[in-house]
Amino acid sequence: MSADGQGRSHWFDDEAGPVVRPYAMTRGRTTSAAQHRLDLIAVVVAEPHADDPEADSMLAPEHVDIVELCRDAPQSVAELSAELDLPIGVVRVLIGDLVDAEFVHVNRPVPPAELVDESILRDVINGLRAL
Repeated sequence: MSADGQGRSHWFDDEAGPVVRPYAMTRGRTTSAAQHRLDLIAVVVAEPHADDPEADSMLAPEHVDIVELCRDAPQSVAELSAELDLPIGVVRVLIGDLVDAEFVHVNRPVPPAELVDESILRDVINGLRAL
């Protein structure tokens, strides 16, 4: 007799649906080939020529889902992870694959160290007013 008492073994409940381990989606990789730095707020944008990602036999269904979501509107890495219900590490690897295949590009946020300080802008405005 099995664990559920009905002659069969259940290792997940009926509502779980098909179970695919995250490492299977990334083929065991934890980073993409190009080591893209993808912050949670980095914005992923579909390339204009990425009309039919399903036609590429090298792309997994998750890759296609990412391109489709980004085609409708640019999405942050965090939004994609939430929308696809996948761990952020998996989404980063999948996005890296898509960047390498030129299906998407990533707009990274400006690092805080490169942002202009507000006090400098105020000084410039005050200097212009003094002219």
